[in-house]
Amino acid sequence: MKAPYGSWKSPITSDLIVAETIGISSPTFYQGELYWIENRPREAGRNVLVRRDSKGVEIDINPAPFNIRTRVHEYGGGAWLLHDGALFFSNFEDQQLYKQPLNEKQPVQLTHSPGLRFADGIIDSRFNRMIMVIEDHNFEGEAENKLAAIDLVTGDVSIIAMGHDFFASPTISPDGRQLSWITWDHPDMPWDETILWLASINDSGELDNIRQVSGGKINQQKISVQQPRFSPTGQLYFISDQSGWWNIHRLDGEQDTKILEREAEFGQPHWGFGLCTYIFVDGHQDADQIICIFEVKNESRLATLIVGNKVVGSKVAGNKIVGNDLKEIDLAYSNISGLSLDGGQLVFMGASPVEFNGIVQLDLKSGTTQSIKKTTNLSLDEGYFSVPETIEFPTASGEHAHGFFYPPTNKDYISERQDDEPEIQEREQPPLIVMLHGGPTGATHSALSLRTQFWTSRGFAVLDLNYRGSTGYGRVYRDKLLGNWGIVDVEDCVSGCHYLGDKGLVDMSRLAIRGGSAGGYTTLCALTFTDTFSAGASHFGVSDLEALANDTHKFESRYLDSMIGPYPERLDIYRARSPIHHVDQLSSACIFFQGLEDKVVPPSQAETMVDALDKKGIPVAYIPFEGEQHGFRRAENIKRCLDLELYFYSKIFNFTTADQIEPVEIKNLPT
Repeated sequence: MKAPYGSWKSPITSDLIVAETIGISSPTFYQGELYWIENRPREAGRNVLVRRDSKGVEIDINPAPFNIRTRVHEYGGGAWLLHDGALFFSNFEDQQLYKQPLNEKQPVQLTHSPGLRFADGIIDSRFNRMIMVIEDHNFEGEAENKLAAIDLVTGDVSIIAMGHDFFASPTISPDGRQLSWITWDHPDMPWDETILWLASINDSGELDNIRQVSGGKINQQKISVQQPRFSPTGQLYFISDQSGWWNIHRLDGEQDTKILEREAEFGQPHWGFGLCTYIFVDGHQDADQIICIFEVKNESRLATLIVGNKVVGSKVAGNKIVGNDLKEIDLAYSNISGLSLDGGQLVFMGASPVEFNGIVQLDLKSGTTQSIKKTTNLSLDEGYFSVPETIEFPTASGEHAHGFFYPPTNKDYISERQDDEPEIQEREQPPLIVMLHGGPTGATHSALSLRTQFWTSRGFAVLDLNYRGSTGYGRVYRDKLLGNWGIVDVEDCVSGCHYLGDKGLVDMSRLAIRGGSAGGYTTLCALTFTDTFSAGASHFGVSDLEALANDTHKFESRYLDSMIGPYPERLDIYRARSPIHHVDQLSSACIFFQGLEDKVVPPSQAETMVDALDKKGIPVAYIPFEGEQHGFRRAENIKRCLDLELYFYSKIFNFTTADQIEPVEIKNLPT
């Protein structure tokens, strides 16, 4: 069937996306059974721990209204653990810890510490306690972060380490006598510079001989370390980007030793707690065996790594490990995360360009895989799926940027002017949507996403962009954004469009750009400081960098020091790169979606921008959501965002949607 791009009827509707899709994370084996967290849009984004018993029956553990979610660092993660036949978790509403025996139906409050938030816990069996990161809001001004011990019986909280702005990843040695963790301080973010600490736990449960063992600066080079973890043989492993890539290291005595050096990322940006990109299979005197995830150009690989326990070489030349052996496991997944092991059975989150994200179980001996649970049970014809092409294209300063290009795909449609006759020279090209990930220190992957296919199945092309500054391409690429946010990311948006336009793949007169949070900032910069795009969609995006510097949560309160410059010393740069101060340069339509309880990007930023666009007579729409924070979790709001963004583009690009959409007011829309 022939129809204009954008107007194609698709089975991938907004109703279907919110009704049939859930979030799944943190698959974990415990006592031979599998557990995971489900995020349910139909329950206002409530997080539920689910157990799959030996017969494959799924059982909810925490009852409504309990919601497993912590607000430490606002982005959370690491909100639960299983121990001694019970679930321990942070409840979102009051941020207190609760205990629920797995054979009982009701949680019991463990801590009674108003103002404290808890995350990233581990069990210290010697003292019947959890060691956790806490965030203390019982102060004027900035919250204080510390390491604390929580008594598993009384819920009493005892501070065991403090003195740094941020703590993460406490881990205890197999004998219970050593503790390791990481810290970082303003203005660094955890992918800039972190310090790895090691301490002894004395017989009173206090920390002795606290010492820095890695991270910090080496020859004035900042080092980011993450995910400290003790092997079964008691050696401390961690991930470090000392080589320019997040690779696996080990502590040998007091020596930081590289396990192997590869131009691949074995770690990820530490936005939330609970990162797990490597685990130990077993250990013996001669070697440790590791299962690890690594990424090459944001395509995931799973591998086994055998690490010998004898070290040769010099401190000057860099130590080498005898017996290293990295072997990839051949799998059909391009995006892998979250590992847990039970005997010879491994579970992880896996997705590909044609397979939805879900829990996969791998038999390490036979190599066979089994799909356990997917984020959706939908069974859609692959003829509606656009399979991305990995692209690398030239951009400003003679450099290159990366992304995934999705052509419009729907087995039921071709373009109105598309024809196979060679004499027809003029053919309609599809409108392009440039999609921007959050962060800005983040990345996009090629996993099958209904929210991407929502657009491609209606006749849009999509460029899912990993601009310079994204993760997955090494430290040098990641650092390209330092001092350059709002510049190099915007340059890459424009360059990507021209690259695709020069190839005749998109209509350069119908370009849109969209993003959330940091991606919303780049969206607004691209609409303001270039004339490339005709329309945009800002989802809780930043328009005023100065306001963001003055009014955001602790975790990101100094983020802009590195991305823009120190504040207020470089106020000139903040204003020069804030779209709100340059609306005179803006002539492109934009729709804004904003949570009214957002503490990361306050609603005032969107509202100020909307008012400025309205006064200038530019088409603009504003959709605020009660009860939503930074990122939308309620099904009805997720649906409304998709529908209204499509409706907005249809009015700007002049096509009729196949979907029946309740309209929204678009101010200044030409009649």
